Amino acid sequence: MLKTRILTALVLLAVLLPILYFNHFLAFAVVVSCFFGAAIWECFRLFNPGTRMAPVIAAFWTAAFVYAFFVSPSTNTTFWFAISVLVWALRFAPSLKLGLPPLTSAGNTFLSLAYAIAVVGCFAAIVTLFSYSPLYLLSVMAIVWVADIFAYFSGKAFGKRKLAPSISPGKSWEGAIGGGIAVLVIACLSIVLGSDLMEQTFAGRVQASLGWGALVAVLILIVAASVVGDLFESQLKRRAGMKDSSNLLPGHGGVLDRVDALVPVLPLAALIGAWL
Repeated sequence: MLKTRILTALVLLAVLLPILYFNHFLAFAVVVSCFFGAAIWECFRLFNPGTRMAPVIAAFWTAAFVYAFFVSPSTNTTFWFAISVLVWALRFAPSLKLGLPPLTSAGNTFLSLAYAIAVVGCFAAIVTLFSYSPLYLLSVMAIVWVADIFAYFSGKAFGKRKLAPSISPGKSWEGAIGGGIAVLVIACLSIVLGSDLMEQTFAGRVQASLGWGALVAVLILIVAASVVGDLFESQLKRRAGMKDSSNLLPGHGGVLDRVDALVPVLPLAALIGAWL
């Protein structure tokens, strides 16, 4: 399994890094559209396990996404970011405490559409953040990756109080706090010790525009959103009786398994970026 995970990761890096380094928009559009279609397909499978309509639905949503954000990019992306943030704040985050409706209920259909909209917001944010610069997009994603890596090691070393035992028994409050502290320390040191390049990153732009206090608040909010996104997808998989959202990425599960924490984070970061 470890060899499979490493091989898959190397293949993904071989595809994605040249696109980001050379800032090739057409290749970027193709890759993002493929990943979006896969994520939407997995989304509707999580809400309707065993359905045969998921590929058809995914194809329709992907065609609409490509037209709205690549072919005729006049869509009000800020609207999608705001809607995504509201959906997470008002419906998805509370569900971690209140639970989800049964798979057979009418509320499940509404929830599936809401999550699909959140996925649209996430990938629309990828397009927008990439348009600022590939570095700006990577700097937002790096916040989530750093939080996740250090949360794992902090949880292993100090974890005692379970964060959400009925959803993800392995996650702890100590791990989440450790991940947040690591993000704050690394971001602040990078800005203080970094070059002019830091002004092109998300954290650097927030600090330059709003100051250190606002940067700390924004980073804590971003880390909290990433934890919510991770837990929410785990909750969906538990309810659907699935270990992974799919097996599209050997050794890693599905696309949603890799971007679950990014789904709420990227629209939030894009909304903050638009405001700045």
